[in-house]
Amino acid sequence: MTTILPAGAAMSAGYSSAAVLGEDITGSAWLGGMAAAAMTTGAAISAVPLARLMAAHGRRPGLAVGYLIACAGAACAAASAFVEWYPLLLLGILGIGTGNATNLAARFAAADLSEEHGRAKAIGVLVWASTFGTVLGPTIGLGPAQGFAGLIGLPPLAGPYLLCIVLFSGSALLIWRHLVPDPLVLAGGVGLPSSSRPSFRNSVRLLAGSPPGRLAVLSMVAGHVVMVGVMTMTPLHIRDGNHELQVIGFVISLHVVGMYAFSPVVGWLADRFGTRLVLATGGLLLFAGAEMASRTEAEHTGGLFFGLFLIGLGWSCGMVAGSALLTDSFPFGSRVQVQGLADLVMTASGAIAGLSSGIIVAWAGFRSLGHWSGMLGLAPTVAVLALTVHRPERKVLDGGG
Repeated sequence: MTTILPAGAAMSAGYSSAAVLGEDITGSAWLGGMAAAAMTTGAAISAVPLARLMAAHGRRPGLAVGYLIACAGAACAAASAFVEWYPLLLLGILGIGTGNATNLAARFAAADLSEEHGRAKAIGVLVWASTFGTVLGPTIGLGPAQGFAGLIGLPPLAGPYLLCIVLFSGSALLIWRHLVPDPLVLAGGVGLPSSSRPSFRNSVRLLAGSPPGRLAVLSMVAGHVVMVGVMTMTPLHIRDGNHELQVIGFVISLHVVGMYAFSPVVGWLADRFGTRLVLATGGLLLFAGAEMASRTEAEHTGGLFFGLFLIGLGWSCGMVAGSALLTDSFPFGSRVQVQGLADLVMTASGAIAGLSSGIIVAWAGFRSLGHWSGMLGLAPTVAVLALTVHRPERKVLDGGG
């Protein structure tokens, strides 16, 4: 769990700075939003290759390689602040996105050795372990790290990415030295004949044919779309109100508290009352948070603080309960590849949301972005209610399919 702290701080520091640096280089708020959205694009691109690497060799090499790629991406992003070349920033944020995919994959390591009745809590505890890093990342990145870069003669916004280099490389080293024995190897998920591991196409068929798998992915996608879509443009919305950069860091930090700090409680609730009840609740939280953020003017931040906190909490419900439901739905022979596919769908959806968010804000404003994101956030709630109506003979609020 210790390795997740620096990686989480690196990811959140890099993300919170991307839109601002992109806008400073190009003078375009839309291109700034695209720079931030490149993180989820990078996560989507790397999700399946990382899963294949882990299925063949274990969690340890897969996680270490992912963090090293993110370290290289942070170096590119730092260089882009110095040379003011936007394509280099995009390349760097894509690389940092691999670190995001690695953080996401790490949560399944907690499920490799856990019992089914405690799996959601195990995932929640690992997600929680990144709380302190991800909360402090934006504040440190846009505060002390920015000041340090200025002191040594570098552009201030290079500072967050210098911090990312140190943190991602530290996570890779910790994983390589201390994730022994490898949990996936110990659980018997590595060393299976290649014929027993499904291809990408077969993984798609397996996931599409599993009702609980579809519900799990829908819930993770809904949370990610709302979270990425709203959070990508929130820094620029705040800056439009002439607030200091530190305010952006505080808002993103509170949002991250909602995402991670309560995840063990979310996991316990999912194990105790069923994953579907938690998924339905998460949809309601996403809707409430996005609506609150959408109704907050740029000159004020109170609604953004609380709204993004609720979005983070709704994301946590979908991520923890959805991951547990997904893991329960497939045997070891296909589980890792399906997990990678699910993360691909989730992060690709987030990337589309991030890319679209700048266009929506430019065309219709931040309020419309928040409102329609909230409507999409209700998808898990609607899906669970539909299952309740059409399958009343089953206990549809339990964790099963």
